[in-house]
Amino acid sequence: MLNKIMLIGNLGKDPEMNYTPSGTAVTKFSLAVSRYKKSSTGERQEETEWFNIVAWDKLAETCNQYLHKGSKVYIEGRQQQRKYTDKNGIDRWMVEVVVNDMEMLTPKSAQSSSSDSFLAGAGNSDDDPLGDLGDHPF
Repeated sequence: MLNKIMLIGNLGKDPEMNYTPSGTAVTKFSLAVSRYKKSSTGERQEETEWFNIVAWDKLAETCNQYLHKGSKVYIEGRQQQRKYTDKNGIDRWMVEVVVNDMEMLTPKSAQSSSSDSFLAGAGNSDDDPLGDLGDHPF
């Protein structure tokens, strides 16, 4: 059996790190992954899908320290479903990707530059193929 997913995308928000009661680090963030297809009229259209990403232990700490909203990353992991109860007491299911490998793809020059607009995903949404990253569903 095989459960493996590989994604390249941009973070929709800064990672959020917490610790389990036993002290294990866990970091969560959303990842926007875009692809292009042709419409029925032959025009190029972009589709963006959002993934919930979860990293554990040292990888969680690394993601929290080095990744920011807008960062481009390669994620490799496994997909899992998780049941939870929402604030209204209704049972819901969530699909997430549990990371076992992560590679930062944002150039170091862009990470350390004084321009925060790239890292923050700010700027003209016409220039950003993901649009306003703050408007994603996660």
